[in-house]
Amino acid sequence: MNWIIRNTKKLDFHTDLKELLKPILDEIEDFNWVISDLDFISDKILPINHDHDFFILSSSEFKEILSCHTQFIWGVISGFPKSEVILIDENDLPYAEGNDMIWKNGNFQIQNAALEIIAFDSSYTIIKFKNEQVSEKFKKYFEEAVELEKI
Repeated sequence: MNWIIRNTKKLDFHTDLKELLKPILDEIEDFNWVISDLDFISDKILPINHDHDFFILSSSEFKEILSCHTQFIWGVISGFPKSEVILIDENDLPYAEGNDMIWKNGNFQIQNAALEIIAFDSSYTIIKFKNEQVSEKFKKYFEEAVELEKI
């Protein structure tokens, strides 16, 4: 299922991953992560190398980000089961701004990602799941989330 959050009192700001992923924190340990098209504000130094256009993070490195007060303004955060090989085309990296495909259900910018979070100009947070049970846990917590293609 694919969701968009426009208005919520559960987030201090859009794409606050610490709060956004609260309903599925148990699942975070099972993923590795790719972050691309990144623009953010943080109270700490994040475990990323700013010399690159994308970053591959282990679940423990990703948890470091969750422990910070970080606002993702623009960016695409893709989660992969640890058993999956992350297949990235460096000539076609995931991006948010100007990408009409982010508004489409089921469209994952990295095909074997199981979860995709899109920070859209600090105004919207889009989150896509391939696992229906994880999606239901998310929606149960964020009742105000709207199905992506119903906006």
